[in-house]
Amino acid sequence: MKIQKKLTGCSRLMLLCLSLELLLEAGAGNIHYSVPEETDKGSFVGNIAKDLGLQPQELADRRVRIVSRGRMPLFALNPRSGSLITAGRIDREKLCAQSMPCLVSFNILVEDKMKLFPVEVEIIDINDNTPQFQLEELEFKMNEITTPGTRISLPFGQDLDVGVNSLQSYQLSSNPHFSLDVQQGADGPQHPEMVLRSPLDREEEAVHHLILTASDGGDPVRSGTLRIYIQVVDANDNPPAFTQAQYHMNVPENVPLGTRLLMVNATDPDEGSNGEVTYSFHNVDHRVAQIFRLDSYTGEISNKEPLDFEEYKIYSMEVQAQDGAGLMTRAKVLIKVLDVNDNAPEVTITSVTTAVPENFPPGTVIALISVHDQDSGDNGYTTCFIPGNLPFKLEKLVDNYYRLVTERTLDRELISGYNITVTATDQGTPALSTETHISLLVTDINDNSPVFHQDSYSAYIPENNPRGASIFSVRAHDSDSNKNAQITYSIIEDTIQGAPLSAYLSINSDTGVLYALRSFDYEQFRDLQLKVMAQDGGDPPLSSNVSLNLFVLDQNDNAPEILYPALPTDGSTGVELAPRSAEPGYLVTKVVAVDRDSGQNAWLSYRLLKASEPGLFAVGLHTGEVRTARALLDRDALKQSLVVAVQDHGQPPLSATVTLTVAVADRIPDILADLGSLEPSAKPKDSDLTLYLVVAVAAVSCVFLAFVIVLLAHRLRRWHKSRLLQASGGGLASMPGSHFVGVDGVRAFLQTYSHEVSLTADSRKSHLIFPQPNYADTLISQESCEKKDFLSAPQSLLEDKKEPFSQVKFVMNI
Repeated sequence: MKIQKKLTGCSRLMLLCLSLELLLEAGAGNIHYSVPEETDKGSFVGNIAKDLGLQPQELADRRVRIVSRGRMPLFALNPRSGSLITAGRIDREKLCAQSMPCLVSFNILVEDKMKLFPVEVEIIDINDNTPQFQLEELEFKMNEITTPGTRISLPFGQDLDVGVNSLQSYQLSSNPHFSLDVQQGADGPQHPEMVLRSPLDREEEAVHHLILTASDGGDPVRSGTLRIYIQVVDANDNPPAFTQAQYHMNVPENVPLGTRLLMVNATDPDEGSNGEVTYSFHNVDHRVAQIFRLDSYTGEISNKEPLDFEEYKIYSMEVQAQDGAGLMTRAKVLIKVLDVNDNAPEVTITSVTTAVPENFPPGTVIALISVHDQDSGDNGYTTCFIPGNLPFKLEKLVDNYYRLVTERTLDRELISGYNITVTATDQGTPALSTETHISLLVTDINDNSPVFHQDSYSAYIPENNPRGASIFSVRAHDSDSNKNAQITYSIIEDTIQGAPLSAYLSINSDTGVLYALRSFDYEQFRDLQLKVMAQDGGDPPLSSNVSLNLFVLDQNDNAPEILYPALPTDGSTGVELAPRSAEPGYLVTKVVAVDRDSGQNAWLSYRLLKASEPGLFAVGLHTGEVRTARALLDRDALKQSLVVAVQDHGQPPLSATVTLTVAVADRIPDILADLGSLEPSAKPKDSDLTLYLVVAVAAVSCVFLAFVIVLLAHRLRRWHKSRLLQASGGGLASMPGSHFVGVDGVRAFLQTYSHEVSLTADSRKSHLIFPQPNYADTLISQESCEKKDFLSAPQSLLEDKKEPFSQVKFVMNI
């Protein structure tokens, strides 16, 4: 009976142990807790004793403890409460970076049973980090000819928080030229891009100031800003171009510090500062920027901190190449951290052509290349390639031989030479590569005609230019080179007024400068039309023509020419007749002149330069009319000498003068009586002969006047005597200027009826000519007939018939 009771007690104890063991095994699954980051040390995480099915005091008895490896303990056990508590402040970003969820795993060891219970604690993120940009300020240079719609990738902000507390949105300050477009990247983060909406104008606004704001989704919202300065520059038409769109590099993790890992290469065909390329990182992680260094001038990427395969397996970065004027391009660089491959491929140029004409067809062989790698397996398996933006391609032959051929027709005018980078890469881990460069010169063929800078030219040359002077120059450009671009200028032959064009102009065949072989006269011709030909030195030569209009400008090179009074050819002096009864304003004569120039150079003005009796006569400024300025007096001399100047308005002005002699008398006998006083005796020995000649002239004149009186009487009957007597006073108003001839060096004026007396002192001979009356010269205007002078025929003269009143023309040569 006792034995049975004893067995019953043992059975109960075994059943209790078995139940406890089953309970522990049932809780052997993962125990999961969560705790916010940045909580104070000793903060409650979870009731570990309860979850293990133990009492708090049993934790010490059963030697329950936390087992973790490789890091400082983040949690601890509180033996009095049986709780899991924090061992210090926990920074989720330092612990898990951007990983979600952030789980800390460790084990709880129940040492007396040697049981391990896995525990996971999720660290909950709080909004304790502000979005930040890698740079505080960012400067861009944008060309003013940048087309609207151009996108500019902006640096993205980084927020160490995750989830809703991470970076959620971007905002760009208001600007009429730029807007913000946020792209959702394939790898998760948002990529802000600035889009040019309207054209830039550097002269209107040279610098644009923008602010990019990155905001998270926490409560309260945190944000960071990036100041953007955009400098607008003038045109730079060629951006830098990378030899590769994407650079890949495998690097062993034990690479020494300062090792050149990769060199990016971008070229810019521009010259000067527009062709100087600088390199910089763009949109790289803070950690990547701390590990790698990029030489801004050579494009060399090296490591300044040790690489850690466990931290990063692939380093992804974006390299930006920017020239001096602000144009930029970017290439992606991927560096993979692997283990060692110590032999790089060897590239041998077996055969190469250094120059090729631009008209060679596609498929022309440029070089034969051999690639060899001393390694074996994947490390010795090589591939060879060239940048994809070149008009060449590599064709693989047998036994690791390649040939470099042209893929399309070359154009020397676009690119005159190529520096081809041939890259050989093996398949090792990491891959090693070798680059070799082939310089190829594209030679020119004559496929471009000369092109003048303008479609047509116009030139202006003043007349009277010196012979041999350069008057204009034309220029043409040929896109070819060397002999094919050597331009020769010539004038296409033509005729001008029956003379060959080459007699007027010549051109320097090398410079295109035109020379005048003659002095041009505006009065002869005013413009020339010619064609200039530019011809290159190619074979066959190419040429083009351009029209040149040459306009001759008038110069003041012609002095006024006096038409009336005309200078006599017999040495005599012209005399104008003015009656003593003439009223002020009486028209004595008119000076008529012309100027062969044009425009302002032909505008003429008249003025009285000299007068023997100042104030007696006046000359019209624009008409040239010589009129009496006051009434004639008895004391006024019979002979009045006037010098009239005619001047144009050129610069400098030119002028001509004419001397007029005015005879003042009421009657013709008065003229004859004073003829001796009009001219001083030239020779004393001729004075007697002169007296006889004057008496002869007077006698002849009396006979002639008698005939004239009879004729006038007949005419007066036809016009009615009374009307003619009233209207005959202005007979001098319309007298033509051709009726002035000389008498002893004094020219007297008579109209309509004339006779000529020629006396020669030396020959002692004389003759009289009585021409027939010229009725064509007797027209008298009504206005002229209203004036009275000494030639009018008053009634007293008709009755007396002793005083002549007809108009007589005398010519005397002594």
